[in-house]
Amino acid sequence: MDNDAKKSIECEVELGHDLEIGRSETVRDDRRPDSLRGMSQEEIAALNKKLVRKIDLIILPIIGILYILNYIDRQNLAAAKLQGIMEDLNMTTQQFATAVSILFVGYLPFQIPSNLLITKFPRPGLYICAAVVIWGGISAATSAVRTYGQLLAVRAVLGVAEAVFFPGAIYYLSAWYTKTELGKRIAALYIAQQFGNAFGGLLAAAILQLDGAHGIRGWQWLFIIEGSATVGIGSICAFFMPEFPHNSRILSQEQRDLAVWRIESESGAAEGTEKESVLKGFAKALADPKLILLILCNMLSQAQGSIANFFPTLVASLNFNHTISLLLTAPPYILAGIVYYGLMSWSDRRNTAYPIIVACIGIACAMYIIPMATQNVGARYFAMMVLPFASVGPQLVLYKTINLHLARPVAKRAAASALVNAIGGTSNIWASYLYYAPPQFYAAFGTLMGCAFLFAVTITVYRWLVLRENKRLDSGRPEEIAKVVKGGVTEEMVRLNWRYEMY
Repeated sequence: MDNDAKKSIECEVELGHDLEIGRSETVRDDRRPDSLRGMSQEEIAALNKKLVRKIDLIILPIIGILYILNYIDRQNLAAAKLQGIMEDLNMTTQQFATAVSILFVGYLPFQIPSNLLITKFPRPGLYICAAVVIWGGISAATSAVRTYGQLLAVRAVLGVAEAVFFPGAIYYLSAWYTKTELGKRIAALYIAQQFGNAFGGLLAAAILQLDGAHGIRGWQWLFIIEGSATVGIGSICAFFMPEFPHNSRILSQEQRDLAVWRIESESGAAEGTEKESVLKGFAKALADPKLILLILCNMLSQAQGSIANFFPTLVASLNFNHTISLLLTAPPYILAGIVYYGLMSWSDRRNTAYPIIVACIGIACAMYIIPMATQNVGARYFAMMVLPFASVGPQLVLYKTINLHLARPVAKRAAASALVNAIGGTSNIWASYLYYAPPQFYAAFGTLMGCAFLFAVTITVYRWLVLRENKRLDSGRPEEIAKVVKGGVTEEMVRLNWRYEMY
């Protein structure tokens, strides 16, 4: 083996690619871009470090800020409940639950076509930012509703506009980051979400003090201020959001080549280099048996995550006044953000997911029991401190799993990510009707315990499935490998000695 080939292989190990050297040596060396062939291992490692730092400093802050706005605008109805929107619009408790859940009627089905479309946009960042501006305007318009029917209409349209963001952001990040980097970046999104929830509660508490100013109710000020801020910030971010790695104007030619090559090296192709049609990628996603299990896992996980939609209501059951209740929603979300980073750092470092999911499920089950078993304020608030990270934590590694286990072709990954999030998110519709009969919420916490148990069973079956697929790949027998290819792995991934990991 010549020195250049050795350097190429050593460099890939340094970058964290766990490709087997013997079987894919020639393929990898052929794929190395001309601009990188003359570089030493140390030079490529330094260039990679500089590349990741640049991506982190530009992409992550923008995506994080937009996700904060996404969650603030989606959850502000829960805060508005504490300031009289139900009384002003003459809503019952069940009607309010419908107003919460109807957002997902628009949000869920539109994720799939949106994520298929984003693969065809040369500037996906601009596409995402345009959606941000639109949903900000719709959110601000909520202040003008005067009837329950008008509120339902606005919320449904808001869901359609917001459908672009989350699955699009996950897909977008997976186009830039390798498998050893993606987990912490998805965690960064969820950390932004939790700080959005925390900041949203604090901001709502401040805005609601404007109640009556200029003849405008506090809940109306909430929608006006937060929606207008989203429009302004989304417009600014549109000028800074990068394209895909292969056509990004923020990178030098060497950095573009490296950004594409490092993604190709671990999964066989990079964004912008495949010609797979959208419909064919969608069909391949539907044909993959793993997708059904991941959808079911996400349905059960998102049912537990529905707590976020009613968290101010849960905290209000502690019998504090409205302002104190909103302030008390902040600490659990801040703690969740910190725990998320720790979980995903461990996941990236140990290349694991299954133990994290099972541990979070176990902790969540214990926390569901506490509010049903006691009315002690301290014990109940302790459970509320823990539940945001325990109930939502598994979703982080699930999205990492989707983007690594159903990686290629690109259109398939985009479709799979949207399908898992869209169909899984239907849990938010029916779960919205569980949060009644305070302070113990037996229906809600009892149902969520059942979901947690089924989630543990389903993810265990998924683990068995991917480990079986790895054994087939390791066998080296053509008939066994053919079964794996039929199950969703591409021929190129087989040549690169690709394996299902983290389980």
